[in-house]
Amino acid sequence: MQAIVETLFDTVYLISVITIGILMVRKSKGNRQFTMFGIMAVLLGSGDAFHLVPRAIALCTTGFENYTVQLGLGKWITSITMTIFYVVLYHIWRERYQINGHKATTAAIYGLAGLRIALCMMPQNDWLSAAAPLSWGIYRNIPFALLGLLIIVLFYRSAKENNDKAFRWMWLTIVLSFGFYIPVVLWADVIPMIGMLMIPKTCAYVWTVLIGYKAMKKEVV
Repeated sequence: MQAIVETLFDTVYLISVITIGILMVRKSKGNRQFTMFGIMAVLLGSGDAFHLVPRAIALCTTGFENYTVQLGLGKWITSITMTIFYVVLYHIWRERYQINGHKATTAAIYGLAGLRIALCMMPQNDWLSAAAPLSWGIYRNIPFALLGLLIIVLFYRSAKENNDKAFRWMWLTIVLSFGFYIPVVLWADVIPMIGMLMIPKTCAYVWTVLIGYKAMKKEVV
């Protein structure tokens, strides 16, 4: 049952988010904010595909134990693309609210993203092993969580200050995505069913993309 439900969900998700991203790039009419949003959506779907496709194959065939390398490589790639996702989202914030300066904030964003990617590249992660250490899963997600927290604060403050109804819930989508993701990192290896939290986490990202798409439809004439 899990195989059917999860595979169908992931298929719809990947096709939907990549399609919306392509539509945003094509229909943004040169609006930099929404062009970046479209690129971000395509990056999200493409990056997740590296993990979700082998996961679906494993679920529907011989199980995770026979796809350890593919799943590990997929998680590795997805970890990198999700980091870039938040860097792009930061620049969308700057573009939407016409932010100038803020060099310290930019340095913090790139510093945390760089640290996250560097930690993801460390051999101690043992990505391709079935016994990847939990400790390194925690280490590499500390700067990632701080990066997400910073983006949450930026969107919350700016949407409130500018009475931006279109983006008023952007901060919440990020809160939810991390809220569902952290338990998976900590306990999914011990309690496999916790991995199902990736479904509501994914829904939060779809909400993020839909916020941008709906705003584009209203604002780009």
